[in-house]
Amino acid sequence: MVMEILAAVFIENIELRPAPGPSTRIDLAGVHFSMAAPRPVPLTIDPHLVVLVRCAADEMGTGALETVFRRDGEQVARNVQPLQVEPGRFAYRLVKAELAFDDYGTIEATVRIDLGSTVTVPFTLLPPASDQPG
Repeated sequence: MVMEILAAVFIENIELRPAPGPSTRIDLAGVHFSMAAPRPVPLTIDPHLVVLVRCAADEMGTGALETVFRRDGEQVARNVQPLQVEPGRFAYRLVKAELAFDDYGTIEATVRIDLGSTVTVPFTLLPPASDQPG
């Protein structure tokens, strides 16, 4: 077994807190897959993607976490960072990218460790709330 991605989501905030055991709780706030633009396009935003990872007890626990952001199949940003997880444990990594939007729509973040399987997370930029019916 290799290191694997348990989850990847866009968030507003993350907090770690101790729990009996000893153990750690990860509190994720504002999990989202879309947002209303703060102003009309064009604009650049930097959403926070958190990736939760586990490492099997019999693995080395080192690798590279790669995130590729694509719009309509075309790469618009990329983030690669070293990943080290203690064998038998869990970890998280924050991934930030500056994403330029000339129009409203969806960008997909494809995440993988080394050359392993991928997890794809969509992020959709919506028109500003004042532009939406309702």
